[in-house]
Amino acid sequence: MLNLFDTYERRVRPFTPLNPPEVKLYACGLTVYDYAHIGNLRTYIFEDILCRVLEFNGYQVQHVMNITDVGHLTDDADAGEDKMEVGTRRAGKSAWEIAEIYTEAFKQDLAQLHIHEPHIWCKATDHIAEQIAMIQCIEAKGVIYRISDGIYFDTSKLDDYGYIARLNIEGLQAGIRVAMSEKRNPTDFALWKFSKPDEQRQMEWDSPWGVGFPGWHIECSAMAAKYLGSFFDIHCGGEDHIMVHHPNEIAQSQACYGTRLANFWLHGYFLQLDGLKMSKSSGDFLRLQTILDRGYDPLVFRYFCLGGHYRAKITFNWQAMDGAATALQRLHTAVTQWPAPTEPDETYVTQFTNQINDDLNMPRALAVMWDLVKSDLPDGVKKATILVFDQILGLGMVDWQAEAEQPIPEAVQALVGRRQEARANKDWQQADALRDQIAAAGYDVVDTPDGPELKRRMARA
Repeated sequence: MLNLFDTYERRVRPFTPLNPPEVKLYACGLTVYDYAHIGNLRTYIFEDILCRVLEFNGYQVQHVMNITDVGHLTDDADAGEDKMEVGTRRAGKSAWEIAEIYTEAFKQDLAQLHIHEPHIWCKATDHIAEQIAMIQCIEAKGVIYRISDGIYFDTSKLDDYGYIARLNIEGLQAGIRVAMSEKRNPTDFALWKFSKPDEQRQMEWDSPWGVGFPGWHIECSAMAAKYLGSFFDIHCGGEDHIMVHHPNEIAQSQACYGTRLANFWLHGYFLQLDGLKMSKSSGDFLRLQTILDRGYDPLVFRYFCLGGHYRAKITFNWQAMDGAATALQRLHTAVTQWPAPTEPDETYVTQFTNQINDDLNMPRALAVMWDLVKSDLPDGVKKATILVFDQILGLGMVDWQAEAEQPIPEAVQALVGRRQEARANKDWQQADALRDQIAAAGYDVVDTPDGPELKRRMARA
């Protein structure tokens, strides 16, 4: 039985699809005003593991992810500028151009990390009509009001607003969580923002309430309902969505459809830098490309993330990445040295399955994997078993053998020959420099009594 932690109910509970074997899953995607940072990518690795575990359990997953390309202001509580407008000034391109650039960069990051793409991508700007229709539905229920800068949702109309975040509504004081301005309640949020008379926005549309653009929260409720229905199986996001974005999504759906939108709400927790969360606004902004520039294979970062439970904060540093690189190299060496796979060991498969089905407990699943590697089982059985594990781990082990069997490039072989000459001449400085060049090409040199041996380095990009 697969058990998952539901943030809405604050407990681990058995997962049963609403309409088995189909599982409908919505994940909050990237706001494409800049590149994804590695904290974002940790969340998408968690969601990839979730989808793989669901499929491993025999379910048919329909995975939908949005792209936010309008409406997300620099303050999540409806203050500040649209992040896309900020991005245009920084990049010197139009909002439409930067949305395309950063969306494609995001997809490339996912591919390098072996994260399966969703079955449906949906952009906010492609679904303005659906968002307007949902606001009209909410308007018909009498829970919106108009102020000078837009149309707002009146959260006081819902008795259980903010339940997923366990918000203490009475304890919230104006000016603490958000500035009140003309709002009736500090938790009220924008459904539609008006374009200012003195501003020239690149992204704005006509609506029944005036020219403007949708609020951030309405896009997910409207697009999720369009593709998955008004009540579906799982909604995912980062822990930063628990306090504002997801309570507002739920409120909109309660008003319009009478549902909390999803049966399970799952959240991945922050990646931290020396105790600070990964954030573009704080300047603690590392991209996947940063990791590649330091010489790591992108799968080292995936392995690093597998080492922490998705509901636990983990701290990123280069020492931890070195540890992950060493572990992944050991695994790569073992798997490529084993012969062809035979039959998987069912005892180990059962142990591994028990861990992944226990709320995606990947640290314990990795422990089962390393027990397998060190076991006395025949190597062919080990290989068959670990390939089963890799359906979840997503490290691409099935391709490792083919990569290991590729001929060593002539240029690398020439460097090895020159290094041997340097060693014979006791030119140790030159020999070390050539070793570094060989390492930069993705190989390690191991000196043996029979001569140098080359091993492909997993830890290099």
